[in-house]
Amino acid sequence: MRFTRDHEFIDASGETATVGISEHAQQQLGDIVFVDLPALGARFKRGEAAAVVESVKAASDVFAPVSGEIVAVNSRLAETPSLVNEDAQGAGWLFKLKLSAPAELDELMDAAAYAEYLKTIG
Repeated sequence: MRFTRDHEFIDASGETATVGISEHAQQQLGDIVFVDLPALGARFKRGEAAAVVESVKAASDVFAPVSGEIVAVNSRLAETPSLVNEDAQGAGWLFKLKLSAPAELDELMDAAAYAEYLKTIG
């Protein structure tokens, strides 16, 4: 699992990767009330806004951590957006990407580096 400075996680397996927000991000947002997911087949470049997570506090863009095409979305979030709060890095995943530039994964933080990064932002 890799992480971005914007608090997305990506878990790649072969040429497909699962994307969502980190446990830290969901804690900062508070109770998630709505998730706007991308359309199947949509293509994103690394860093482009791909989804929106809305909480009682704020709405937050979720950026594509790497470039790729949307091949699946977590349709369970339409009825149960709180899955993001309950298990952000598991059942609360947002979408799956078919990687178009797998080497971009190497530029992301692993779990240990992300934990260190969180310490710097307090």
